[in-house]
Amino acid sequence: MLFPEHLDDYVAEDRPVRVVDVFVKQLDLSKLGVTLMKTGRPTYHSAVLLKLY
Repeated sequence: MLFPEHLDDYVAEDRPVRVVDVFVKQLDLSKLGVTLMKTGRPTYHSAVLLKLY
């Protein structure tokens, strides 16, 4: 196998990105007014965009 099976294997357990991931997963985005569009082209999920920011 040339690459790890999961992308998660590339990131060490002690990296700050893990904290961001856990924090965003705990947010209730619907209470923050975030909704997904039902029409048109599929968008990226708001949680994914928040993690990138």
